[in-house]
Amino acid sequence: MTTYTIFGRGNMATAIAGILTNAGATVEHIGSADSDTATINGDVIVLAVPYPAVESIIETHKEAFAGKTVIDITNPLNFETFDSLVVPTGSSAAAEIQAKLPSSRVLKAFNTNFAATLASGTVGDIVTTVLVAGDDAEAKSALIADVNAGGVDALDAGSLKRAHELEAVGFLQLTLAGSEKIGWTGGFGLVK
Repeated sequence: MTTYTIFGRGNMATAIAGILTNAGATVEHIGSADSDTATINGDVIVLAVPYPAVESIIETHKEAFAGKTVIDITNPLNFETFDSLVVPTGSSAAAEIQAKLPSSRVLKAFNTNFAATLASGTVGDIVTTVLVAGDDAEAKSALIADVNAGGVDALDAGSLKRAHELEAVGFLQLTLAGSEKIGWTGGFGLVK
C-alpha cells in the first residue's frame, strides 16, 4: 500500500488523511514546527499548506522529493486582497511547483474541495468528487484509486495544464464561502 507524507496538520490535511487511511494507506503528518528538520518517508507527498509555505518546503526537501509524486492542494490566493491569484496569468501553483521539482510527478488535487465535504464524503446530496490533474498517468491513477478506496469519488481532470482552471474554480469557491454566499460544508459537486 502507498505511504503518504502530508505537510500540514489543519482541517484539509486531516480530511485528506482520513480518506487515505480509509483506503489502507499509511499516512504521516509534518507540521510547520517540524517542516525544516523532518524526514520524508512517504512515496507520495501532499502539500496541505497555504501556498506561501510551499517555496520553503521545496527548498528544504527538494532532494527528498525527487522521484516521488507531489500533490499540490493549494489555491494561490492573494490573501491580502482576496481578489486575485498570485501566480502568473495562464499558469498555476502546480505548474510553478513542477518547474521547481522537475524530477517529481506533480499532481493538482483536493483544491476544489472543502475539508468538511471531504470528511463527510458529500456535497449536498451528491458524493464528493476530487478532481485530479497531472501529466503522469500512473501517478494520477494511483491517487484516484486511493481516493476511491477511501470512500470518495475521484476523476482524472486532464493534464497539469488543467490546474489553471482547477485553481480558478477553487478561488471562486473560496470567495463565495468567504463572503458567506455558501457555507464551508457546501461547494461544487460533480454529477456524472
